[in-house]
Amino acid sequence: MTEENSEVTTVDPRELRNAFGTFATGVTVVTVRTPEGVPHGATVNAFTAVSLDPPLAQVTLIRGNRASQYLEGEPFAINIMAADQLDVCLNFAGKPMKDEPAWRSDDGVPVLCGNAATIECRPWRTYDGGDHLIVIGEVTDVTLTEKPPLLFSRGKFREVGPFCEGVPWGGSADALACGWFEGVPELQPL
Repeated sequence: MTEENSEVTTVDPRELRNAFGTFATGVTVVTVRTPEGVPHGATVNAFTAVSLDPPLAQVTLIRGNRASQYLEGEPFAINIMAADQLDVCLNFAGKPMKDEPAWRSDDGVPVLCGNAATIECRPWRTYDGGDHLIVIGEVTDVTLTEKPPLLFSRGKFREVGPFCEGVPWGGSADALACGWFEGVPELQPL
């Protein structure tokens, strides 16, 4: 670190949380078995795709919660919540449902019923993320449905609205396959 960059910056945690909250996310429940074999889950909105080759997905969990402890070296599922699963989402966020949530009936990774999508993973890497753990799983199975996803933005749950007008995105102009200037015979200066 150079002297000019050594200045300590303080950011108001509430302001930072509010800024992070403007980024709309989907809502997931990460599920795993406890050491006793009981299904356990935690509501998580810090989820992202990492890689197609190898197939990797990432979730970020609060350090020290039970789910992050149970994930250590264990297969897990990322249950992408459907819009009609708010009660299930809240159940795993600490507001228990009247009835137990419905689980897929098998002895493998515990998976909730009724998801918009489900991504099953085996452990790949875990990284330090400050007050969180960054858990990356290698995707072993995917289940898709036509159900709309549950969304979260600015501290509130939301549903998908109408599509925006415009041309659908065909890919990244910065991708190695096409690059910024592929197909341009001559670069024109600005």
